[in-house]
Amino acid sequence: MQETSDRHYEYLNHLAREYHAMVPGDSLFQRRARVLQSLWRAEQGYEAGTHRGRPLGSRLPMPWAEESLANYLTDAIRAVVRHEVTPEAQGLYGYPRIYDNLLSSQPLCFNLFAELEQDRTLATAVLRDLMGDRVHEVNAVRFEHSPGRGDPRYTDDNSAFDVYLEFSGPAHTRGFVGVEVKYHESLQDREAKHRPRYDVVVAEIGCFDEHKLAGLQKRPLQQLWRNHLLAGSLQLVDGFDEGISVFLYPQDNLRCAHAAEDYRGCLARQGSFAVWTLEAVAAALKRHTASPWVDVFIDRYLDFSKLSPAGRV
Repeated sequence: MQETSDRHYEYLNHLAREYHAMVPGDSLFQRRARVLQSLWRAEQGYEAGTHRGRPLGSRLPMPWAEESLANYLTDAIRAVVRHEVTPEAQGLYGYPRIYDNLLSSQPLCFNLFAELEQDRTLATAVLRDLMGDRVHEVNAVRFEHSPGRGDPRYTDDNSAFDVYLEFSGPAHTRGFVGVEVKYHESLQDREAKHRPRYDVVVAEIGCFDEHKLAGLQKRPLQQLWRNHLLAGSLQLVDGFDEGISVFLYPQDNLRCAHAAEDYRGCLARQGSFAVWTLEAVAAALKRHTASPWVDVFIDRYLDFSKLSPAGRV
């Protein structure tokens, strides 16, 4: 078994060198994800972008990436991106990474959810698959959504949901799902400034173990916590009957998986927090549509078998 593991690791590094995806400091999963994106780029016939004057396989060249929207999988998705990522909104998405960075979770959000924004029937079927009969109909799908950046009624900061789905329940109730999406990230972003409003929201939503609050304000849990607080404040302020904070990531990203487990351990009540994997969402999509873009998404983001010697035969 160790020999097989060593062989796979050596082959991964061989691919990383071949496809300009060997980046010092990457974790094992980050290297796998970077190589997978670099393979996808090469399979499309796209040139590699650069970083500090050197080719980087997980990046597309600018300004071509912005002009072509080659980071996106279908014409429908590209249409949504053009509508959402206006020149005024580019800062919210991170320019130029929204166009040229193949690893970024923001393009992934569009590649996974923009077709649902265009097809609410499919969105409803998929969300009902993931959440059960509490969902009657999806009424809205939005990206980089905040009820009010810096608004003291909510969390008094610039937090936003990567993806937001609003739905009605079978008894005309109003609910939403606010999704925090990760792909290769390790949740090690700089710790944010604590806001007094956080303490108020914590007390109002009442789902946290008070003895574990200090840990929620630090890496790697702070981003999950702030997303959860935004969901809780939105439910309270805008009168939703239900609000769920969802953490979405690929199952092989163990840093995210461990953070999700640790976060659940900080909750006194679990009902307003949920964990989805990209694999589970993709499987739900497959159950409700035969559209080829789902297979393209899986191939690009989730088919890590391509990184083994057998997978490249």
